[in-house]
Amino acid sequence: MELANRLWRSSLGKKYLMALSGCALFLFVVGHMIGNLQVFLGPEALNRYAHFLQSTPEILWPARLGLLALVTLHVVTAIRLWAENRAARPVAYSTYTPIEASYASRTMVVSGVIVAAFIVFHLLHFTLQKPVGLNLSGQDFAQLHDAHQRHDVFRMVVVGFQQAPVSIFYIAAVGLLCLHLRHGLQAWFQSLGLRNEAWRRPIDTLAWVAAAVVFLGNSSIPVGILLGFGKDMVK
Repeated sequence: MELANRLWRSSLGKKYLMALSGCALFLFVVGHMIGNLQVFLGPEALNRYAHFLQSTPEILWPARLGLLALVTLHVVTAIRLWAENRAARPVAYSTYTPIEASYASRTMVVSGVIVAAFIVFHLLHFTLQKPVGLNLSGQDFAQLHDAHQRHDVFRMVVVGFQQAPVSIFYIAAVGLLCLHLRHGLQAWFQSLGLRNEAWRRPIDTLAWVAAAVVFLGNSSIPVGILLGFGKDMVK
């Protein structure tokens, strides 16, 4: 308990907590993306996968609660560090010219807030499926079932992303999330002391590649559906 208190009270400790929680969240994003990409395998694959998750609460709920704890820790530590940085420099620079800081690093708090809003929308849209009008399709996603009486997640995803405003918002939000992830990965290696002069370039390249893979993987779903994928399977 004393170690936890010391970590929380020190700026360095909070940086480590934010880096570790961010790394865990990144792994979740990758796993979530891999699961969602099963939409391209067709209705049976995606609905079977979704049914497995929904029918195993001993796995689903600990994962959800753990994810909520990680998000809360990540957001709270980010806000505390931002507040401490502001307090340490109560008077703004008369002329501020960033040298090392990237656009993503200078807007981490703002992008984090927008990403948090996107997560809330995503949960309401596809997880809680309420309010019904939020999906813009006129259908109640909770009432969609396949021939095996499983929740028809495939139809829900296809119908949901056939609404252009929804897909555009998702793609834009995922792009912002990936900028956030890219800087977060760089900061994680920085916190571990590995992003030195010798390793800076390969680490930055790795962060860019990882963010690009996540962006392309996640955005391929709404883009594919807007281009017609799945249309003949949900008639």
